[in-house]
Amino acid sequence: MRTEKDSLGEIEVEKDKFWGASTQRNLTNFTVGKEKMPMEIIYTYSMVKKAAAIANFKLKLLSKEKKDLIVSAVDDILDKKYDDHFPLLIWQTGSGTPTHMNVNEVISNIACLKTNKPLGSKEPLHPNDDVNMAQSTNDTFPTAIHIAVYFLVKDKLLPSLKNLKKGFDDKSDEFKDIIKVGRTHTMDAVPMTLGQEFSAFSAFINESLENIEFSLNKFLKIPLGATVIGTGVNTHKGYQKIAVKEIAKMTGEKFCSSDNLFQALSSSDAVCHMSSSLKNLSVSLFKIANDITLLSSGPRCAIGEIVLPANEPGSSIMPGKINPAQCESLKLVAMQVMANDNMIAMANASGNFQLNVLRTVKVYNLIQSIKLITDVSYTFLEHCLKGIKPNLLRIKENLDKNLMLATALNRSIGYEKASKIVFEADSKNKTLKQAAKDLNMMDEKTFDEIVNPKNMLGPYG
Repeated sequence: MRTEKDSLGEIEVEKDKFWGASTQRNLTNFTVGKEKMPMEIIYTYSMVKKAAAIANFKLKLLSKEKKDLIVSAVDDILDKKYDDHFPLLIWQTGSGTPTHMNVNEVISNIACLKTNKPLGSKEPLHPNDDVNMAQSTNDTFPTAIHIAVYFLVKDKLLPSLKNLKKGFDDKSDEFKDIIKVGRTHTMDAVPMTLGQEFSAFSAFINESLENIEFSLNKFLKIPLGATVIGTGVNTHKGYQKIAVKEIAKMTGEKFCSSDNLFQALSSSDAVCHMSSSLKNLSVSLFKIANDITLLSSGPRCAIGEIVLPANEPGSSIMPGKINPAQCESLKLVAMQVMANDNMIAMANASGNFQLNVLRTVKVYNLIQSIKLITDVSYTFLEHCLKGIKPNLLRIKENLDKNLMLATALNRSIGYEKASKIVFEADSKNKTLKQAAKDLNMMDEKTFDEIVNPKNMLGPYG
């Protein structure tokens, strides 16, 4: 063990750990749950430290030696050499201050190691005076959040969703000539193609992609330089511009200053916007999973118009049973994302005056939502969607029995007479053709000319 000091006095820290007193106090005081701060936040927080150090050096506020040490330490963190030294949970103070100090302390102690100074000596880098120069948790934490979320969405989520959309496009094309029963209110309706049905699934994903991409642009605005409440207290007048420009240079993206720094600290509108887009996507994903589950139901005693891949046994007691497990996984993820969005909205609504102090749960939930949708989109595509096959025999059987084919008769004999044919067929277990003939409304030849599913696909078929 080694003894660390802070404004509250001394505290013991394990001698091989690179965190300091603030982190240790948080570890001791908050033994709640197991959910750690996502490492993506640690990495982007470290990038913020690097940008700040470069800005302060350019403004002649930080020596070249200290700037170089901070840059070198951050590069080591980004190389994942110190992942084990960021142990804090999200159930800390909601502003993220303990995590912020964790980053400051680790950078300080990496500098100690590089200069052969004892860990905890705060030489040559002091965690507050040097590593944290011109910074507050209140501006750096939301900045780190924006950078982390931006790249998770851009590099992980969007490609996964685009692949999923392509999967539905491929199936829509594959099934374009398969005519089947359409359904409204879960009841039989007029015909459509299986390709048309799957084209709707693609359109759901496409619309969500547009919403997510719109939300993503909001993350390019960062409040770095706002410090405590948005006034930029304790910063040089040139600091904000330089620091933000360094973030843009470091990432290769067009990060810029928030339009209003006071608003950016007191709320997390970009986080809420993205979460809402993911919630709306999840509503669509749930609907898609539900439809595919019902279309594949059976195999013999339900709809059974499509066949899902048999990936694993579905029952511990019923032999040969195969369940729509991938659809169920998709629905579980969708529900979790919807729940996460509710939590994010509540947390964002709870800010008081110049600061929102419930950011930790917002970022944890949003990153979880992003990762869950990214992962489930891939697994659903690979282990379900690509392997879906049409059950042509069942599709034809259902189509032939469909009483709503009588809709085609409306133009010839009118709605009321067509309804009589339907009721006759349904009540006496006849085909529509036989019912029309028995009611002396139409001969078989005329019926066949009018009631042809291929001619009922409408102008968009």
